[in-house]
Amino acid sequence: MSDNELGTFLRTRREAVTPAEVGLPTGPRRRTPGLRRAELATLAGISVEYLTRLEQGRDRNPSPQVLGAVADALRLAVPDRILLRRLSKESGDDAVLCSAGMAPSRTVRPTTRALLDRLEPTAAVLLNWLGDVLAYTSGYQRIVAPLGLLDGVHPSTIRYVFIDERARAAFPDWDRMADEQIAVLKHEAPSSDPYVAALADELTITAGAVFADRLAAAPVMPRRTGAERIAHPEAGPLRLAYETLALPDDGQRLVVYLPADDATASALDRLNGRQPGALRAVSG
Repeated sequence: MSDNELGTFLRTRREAVTPAEVGLPTGPRRRTPGLRRAELATLAGISVEYLTRLEQGRDRNPSPQVLGAVADALRLAVPDRILLRRLSKESGDDAVLCSAGMAPSRTVRPTTRALLDRLEPTAAVLLNWLGDVLAYTSGYQRIVAPLGLLDGVHPSTIRYVFIDERARAAFPDWDRMADEQIAVLKHEAPSSDPYVAALADELTITAGAVFADRLAAAPVMPRRTGAERIAHPEAGPLRLAYETLALPDDGQRLVVYLPADDATASALDRLNGRQPGALRAVSG
């Protein structure tokens, strides 16, 4: 196995991308059909010298921002971005999370679980400060499972919004949803939390500029209440009002969704297999 897997990955991906694929003129007398180092460096906003060091294995600890910029420039798909992140972790120093950082809880207290049971069939979800989905009602599952939000062993709202291509179709107001995910991440997490830093590094690489630019922007307070629009593949357009209930002792929050108009109430009744009129729209 190569002792410079990160450099080999970057070089082979660079050579596999044609200038036309990234909007550059082909030009005459090209030795290979791929990008020159200078072209990739310009697209990524880094120096040719630094890109050369990365490819040759003379620098094995690039920042997540650099890797994210290179991934954007190469138009890498999500699986390749994940591989890039793994290779960068393995080729650099083993980064161990600060032992002083308290891991975000994935434990659901019995009383919280009982509260979710009482809310059925209302859509409600329990999240920790990283956006991990910890528990939910069947009403929530029926809404978001067809969107792919619950796929995987440990579903995550922020990973879904920024990495899953289905999210942009599912949320017509995707930009606002993405901004809100960043606001929650910045505000809810403990100061200098190493787990948030690790998640931010991961998404800077896998999602690229759409995440990194928002993370670098001035912080704003997250909204505790509001409305979300969902383009549901089975129920049609949904408009859901939500309320957020904080569980500060656990570092968790419970988000409850209610129909924001009569059309959504009727659609959710059908989705839940209930008689029309079981749910009523909220207003005000």
